[in-house]
Amino acid sequence: MKYIKYTFWAIVGTALIIVGMANRDIVTLRAMPEALAAPLGISPDIEMPLFMAIFIGVGVGLLIGFLWEWVREHRMRADARATGRERDALKREVDSLKEQKHEGKDEIVALLDKAS
Repeated sequence: MKYIKYTFWAIVGTALIIVGMANRDIVTLRAMPEALAAPLGISPDIEMPLFMAIFIGVGVGLLIGFLWEWVREHRMRADARATGRERDALKREVDSLKEQKHEGKDEIVALLDKAS
């Protein structure tokens, strides 16, 4: 199984290197269109290789997706915590009731009492 995992990551790494080598040209990324930036006097732009823009876009998309999923699953995590707390409380209650009912008795005698 390790070899399959290593082979998969080797293929992914090779694909990323190929994409990076094929897209080395410098591009200008602008936050605002020129028609809107000129009247406002604001022109936030940056020059970088195209593969960096692609990888940054994929990374930001993954982060947004992970955050969205984490927020969406909040109710499930809260329900699981509540269920766990309830289970622990019930276990403590059952243990205390067992101790109270059969206090000082042998386990076999306690089982015989329970059966009758």
